[in-house]
Amino acid sequence: MQPYCYIKALDNGLFIIGEPHRAGEPPEQEEILTAIRISETHIALKSGYNKYLSVDSHNRLVGRSDAIGAREQFEPVFQDEKLALLGCNNCFISPDEDNNNIIVAKSKTATDNEFLKIRSNIDPEAIKREEESKKIPDEEKGSLKTCEVNYVKKFQSFQDKKLRINKEDSAELRRAKQEGKLHEVLLDRRSKMKSDKFCK
Repeated sequence: MQPYCYIKALDNGLFIIGEPHRAGEPPEQEEILTAIRISETHIALKSGYNKYLSVDSHNRLVGRSDAIGAREQFEPVFQDEKLALLGCNNCFISPDEDNNNIIVAKSKTATDNEFLKIRSNIDPEAIKREEESKKIPDEEKGSLKTCEVNYVKKFQSFQDKKLRINKEDSAELRRAKQEGKLHEVLLDRRSKMKSDKFCK
């Protein structure tokens, strides 16, 4: 919330602004929170003490809950490339400068004191690559030759227990994949073997 400072969990469940870190120095264990997505607009946060954060009756940010309820939900609010965190009491969290920088949720509006930055150890590019790989059918993972064998196993009805694989050059498959016609060419190659239940 302040330069090189993280929100830090105390063993009594309260949160304060931690000591400043050197540039590039990672946060301490007590300064790491786990974010859980609740809905399109709300998240829950879990402390290193394995407790969920909430706002108590004194408007203090506390980490004492064992489950997620209405009080444990926070709404990240973005405006002009700045972020503030709205608690269940419709107030933004900020340090209470009059009370040892304990984190509270008292302000109905977000000013410089309520703006914060959330740092994440998740690599968005790795997530994107993982999501893209999930879109690829299992049959198409591996080399093109493996892909053809996988589709033959999936669709070929072979009564004599012997797979019939097209022996033609697989360069045709590489071209087809580049042109976006892989499935069509695989079907043509299987139809030449005349044993595929989906080919005439």
